[in-house]
This record gives sequence, C-alpha cells and structure tokens, in this order.
Amino acid sequence: MSDGQRSGRAPGDPAGRPMLSPALTAMMDAVGAHSGAVYLLPGDEPVLEMAVMAGLPRSFAAPWERVGVGAPIPIARAVRERRLVWVGGEEEMARSYPRIAMVLPYPFALAALPLATASKVYGAVFVTWPGSHPPELSDRERHELQTACERLALRLERTAAENRPVRGEADPLVAGPAGTADTLGTVEAARLVARLPYGLCSLDLTGRVGFANPAAAELLGVPVGELLGTHLWASVPWLADPMYEERYRAALISRHVTSFVALRPPSQWLSFRLYPSATGISVRVVRARAVSVTGPAGGERGDAAPPRLVSMSQALSLAGALTETVSVQDVVRLVAEEIAPAVGSGALALLGARAGRLQVLGHHGYPDPHLVERFDGMPLASPTPGTQAVTHGVPAFFDSRRQLEHLYPARHATPDGFAAWAYLPLIASGRPVGVCVLAYTEPRSFSTHERAVLTSLAGLIAQALDRALLYDAKHQLAHGLQAALLPHSLPSLPGIEASARYLPATRGMEIGGDFYDLVPSRPLPAAVIGDVQGHNVTAAGLMGQLRTAVRAYTTVGQEPAEVMRSTNRLMIDLGTELFASCLYLRLDPARGRAVMARAGHPPPLLRRPDGRVRVLDLAGGPLLGIDAEATYPTTEIGLAPGSVLALYTDGLIESPGVDIEDAVADLGRRLGEAGDLPLEALADELVGHYAAAEERIDDVALLLLRASSAQDAG
Repeated sequence: MSDGQRSGRAPGDPAGRPMLSPALTAMMDAVGAHSGAVYLLPGDEPVLEMAVMAGLPRSFAAPWERVGVGAPIPIARAVRERRLVWVGGEEEMARSYPRIAMVLPYPFALAALPLATASKVYGAVFVTWPGSHPPELSDRERHELQTACERLALRLERTAAENRPVRGEADPLVAGPAGTADTLGTVEAARLVARLPYGLCSLDLTGRVGFANPAAAELLGVPVGELLGTHLWASVPWLADPMYEERYRAALISRHVTSFVALRPPSQWLSFRLYPSATGISVRVVRARAVSVTGPAGGERGDAAPPRLVSMSQALSLAGALTETVSVQDVVRLVAEEIAPAVGSGALALLGARAGRLQVLGHHGYPDPHLVERFDGMPLASPTPGTQAVTHGVPAFFDSRRQLEHLYPARHATPDGFAAWAYLPLIASGRPVGVCVLAYTEPRSFSTHERAVLTSLAGLIAQALDRALLYDAKHQLAHGLQAALLPHSLPSLPGIEASARYLPATRGMEIGGDFYDLVPSRPLPAAVIGDVQGHNVTAAGLMGQLRTAVRAYTTVGQEPAEVMRSTNRLMIDLGTELFASCLYLRLDPARGRAVMARAGHPPPLLRRPDGRVRVLDLAGGPLLGIDAEATYPTTEIGLAPGSVLALYTDGLIESPGVDIEDAVADLGRRLGEAGDLPLEALADELVGHYAAAEERIDDVALLLLRASSAQDAG
C-alpha cells in the first residue's frame, strides 16, 4: 500500500474522513481487543491486502501484509469459508497455524471475520486479545464482531456502487494520555521520576523511547538525549541482540509483564522489567542481584519469566532448514541434529501413519533401537500414546513415568529408560501423517509456552515430512520404472564381451530418457544407445517405446539405416514434442566388422588393440522426431579382436564450462590408459567420477563392447 494511497480521500465520506480505521478501533473497543487489522480484496485478484492496522506496529504483521486467499492463515480462511475463525490461544495457534506461531510465539487470542454481504466478499478483519483472554469467545463478543463487520461490509458495498475507490489509511497507533495535570502536575511528576533510584523508560508501540529518567541513562551508559526517539536495542550497543527485541514484542502482543537480564560490559548485570499497556511499554531498569546465567537469554531470578524454549532466530532458522529437506531421512536427520537439541530432548522417534498402522521412519538417541522398532506395523487402534496422538490429533505431554503409566499400562507405554515425553501429532493439510516422540532424561513440567512451541514445531515437521514422503514415493516410482525399462542384464554374444552402466540425474525425479540395449538377433546381433530429451516420466516412457521399437525392427531383419528411419517415423507418428538421439550398430564379430547408423548422437570411441583411441565421426542424420523424410546413412568400421567400442550419452561428457570436444578427448585419453582392464573394471573407471558426484545434471549411460578373437566369434 503506497503512501499516496494512504493519504488519499477515504471511502464512504464526502469530506475525506477515514472510514476503515474508526470502524476498526470501535470494533476493538467494543470487545476489549488490543490490536486488529482490516484487509481488502483489490478487484478480482484472489489476494488480501492490509489496508489499516491498529494497536500494534505494522511490522509485526509484515509477513502477512499481502496474502493469498488460499493461504493457511485465519484471515484467509475466514474469507474462504465466509465465517468467523477463532484461535483461542498459543497452543491452538501452534497446532492449527504453525507458520504464524513460529513468527509470533506469544500467548494471544485471535478472531478473523469476513467483510461480506449476501452477494460479495470485500475483505476481512482480524482482532487480537492478550493471552489472558478466556479460551472461548463469548456470545457478546461474537455478536459485536459480526455486527460491526456486517456494517462495514455494507459501507464498502455502497462505496463500490458509487464507483469510489477503497484506499488504505494511516495506522491508528493509540496515543498516550493527555497529561498528568489532574494528579501531581507535569513538573512535579518529572521531579518525582527523576528522584527515583532506579531507571525508568517509556516506549511507544513502535518501541521508540519517549522518556528516560537520569537513573536509566546512567545505568544504560547513554545520555538521555541520545535515547529519545530511538529504539532501545539500537541506541544501546550491548542490547543489540534479537532476544531483547523479542521480549519487547512478547510483552506488547501478550500484554504480560516480561523480564530479562542483560550484561552491560564488562561485568555489570542489569534487570529489565517491561510493563505493557494499550499506549506502550514502561520499562524499569535496576542492577540485578545473584545472577547465575552466562548468556543474554538468561532469566532474572525471583519472579522473572523463564527462558524462552526456542528463540525467534532459532525458530526462523529451524523453519528455514525444514523447508530445505528433501527425503524422509533428511527430515529425521534435521529433527535429530537441530530440533531435538534445541528443545532439550534426549531422544526422538519419528513415526509415520500409513494404511492404519504406524511405520517407524527414523529414531535417534535410544540406547536400544528395538524399543522403537517394535512399534513398526502397530495398528492405530492400539491403546498407546503414539497411536492416540495420531488418531485424535491432540498432543500429549507426560511430566514423569508415573503420569504416563497412570494413563497407559506399562505394556503399552515405552519402556525406554527416559523420564518425560512429548507425543506430537504430525498433521499436514488436515491429514495425520505421523507422530513425533520426544523423550527427556529428567522429569520436567511442560509449561504452556513450551507446549505451544513444541506443537508449532510439530506442524512444521509435519509439512516437511509430508513433502518428503511424496518425494520418496516418486523416487521409488522413478527407480522402479527405470529398472523396468532398462535391461536387467546383457545377453551373452559370441565374439562380443559387453558391459554397461547407467547413472540417473540427481535433480528432478532422478529418471530420464537415456537407454541402451544389446539385441541377440540372427544372423547378426545389434547394439543401440540413445537419449530421449527430458528427465521425467514422459521421457522415460518414450524411451521404453523406442527401445522396444528398435528391438522389433531388428528382429524382423531391417538394415541399420532402415531401423533408424522406422524409429524416426514412429516418434513422429506418436505425436510427441520430444526428440531423441540414437546410435545403432549391426555387429559382425566373425568378420571383425560393424555397421553403424547415427541420429544426432555423440560419436563413439574405438580403442584399437595397440591402445590408440579414435573418435568415430560417423555420417548420420538429424535427431529422431524432427523430420519424417530424414535418412540415416551408415558407416562400416573395422572391429579387430581386442578392440573396444565405447558408446555413451552426453551426460558423460557435458559439464558446465567445458568444451564438448575437449571432454570427448579426455574420455578418449582415459579409455586409452585403462583399456586393458577387464571390461567391468573399465566401465567403473570411465564413470567413476560421475558415480561419486553428489549432483548430476543429466543421466549417464555407457555401453562397452570388446571384440573377442575370431575363434570365439565362430
């Protein structure tokens, strides 16, 4: 929303007075909410844009200033379902909307409602309350919200009917009190605050310092003039830690008194206590006593809030890491190496839910792996904590073994030697995909905040696991399809020794169109290698059709040139938009000859018995599938006993920044140096570099043919 839009004449009032912000603040006042926002649907685009926000800085909702109607957040859901959406607290937010809970891991309640008439949805509204709000919305609050939204929707409808644009408005951050003249008087109040032996600061809703007394300036080591108008954590260098800003955000959103301690270099610990209200935050600063912490996140003794389980920066880091996982084992490894240590867990198990049974996907930290593996295949109807979490979708926390065995007999609980457990259901897109079990070495009391954070992390793990399960399923399908389409073994041919290698690409579905085959036809056998454009199921399917066609044309006795012409016409008749390269050989080991036809394929290499290597720059035609009238001339070459023919696809020679001719020459050099090796060892040598690579942008196929003696051929 541009500044020009916000400063423009507001809808619904000829004088240009704003409409959205008064309606929003009146709605908040009616239900005692402490923040809220109005979103509008611009035109026919399925996107909600924040038009005005009240009670909190807009930066708090920056990730959601513009969201799609299909987004998994309450405001979008209210529009999709045209109903009030209620989130009663931190745990429910973590369970239902983990992405929001990871960015705003604080106790607060939220209601989202559509701005809709009978014929059209114009936008939506959300309002929030402090974490002290009851878990359910009262009938009065529900009525006030729905009535206010209906009125605002009607005004938006009238505005649209009059063809007046609906623009955003300035955010109405609540102003402070008018003054203190009716109490001690402004001058005496300032003297009173200046005499106090502890520091006092006043922060507005954006976090900027509006007042600081001399004691605060002395404790912080920054003059009052340099504090005013700045953010505390920006003007005081040793407070420039995200944790301290997070405590301000926590106080403002939850409206709970919040505390922390911080080290002023070199050795002075200070205690900060934040008192939030509708107008800002009052901060008390004193010297801390009996501090036993060693880091910035430590809590103040006495009535200070406990340390946060996962900091904001940790939460965002973990969320980002989960988005990078690919396979199920990637998810298991990340949870074991990063999430479990971050939440203090000593062991974990990741169990999937499939076909009504549990499936052990991975575990870490258990002294006896069999304790977890016994759950593999367990019916979801079994009365265990893990199956109940999956079945009902509700997390379960057990502070001690006694508490666990009180609900579940010992034979159904986990006899793993640990002392506390969290069973977190993994729900993705409304479907249970499994359960994450976190085990702790010591009994512990799971606070409300800790339960919410763990539940929120479980939501992110579930989304990563759902993607990983789909990837693994596609991966298995790809490999199964590739294995079915390529020869399981090469036939034994008189006078010819053969060896082949295939390496899939490591991007996409790890399936491609590279193929090879050895056809033991009579009177002469044939060999073929080819490469269909693409790395997907379509390419693999077409590859299977081509391989079958070449076998059929060879079996009926077609000559090499005719085999290529027939295969080319087949590709065109199939109507595919893909192309293919191909190299076809008719072998005559008894005469020591071979006839080749080529369709746009890389040239083969011939290693002679004396070790010299030649690039066979054969005559040929265009790629298959381009020209229905194309012809494919043939070339006859000598194949003396001991000679090695190397047929390959371009994945073996193409590398970013490497000239193709140089790559072919390098392959020829390696073939010359290692050509006396047994054929299987030679094949491994030629593809060794590519087999060890973590990333291959293309498939690699290699077919080696070594001519035996004339006596063996006969």
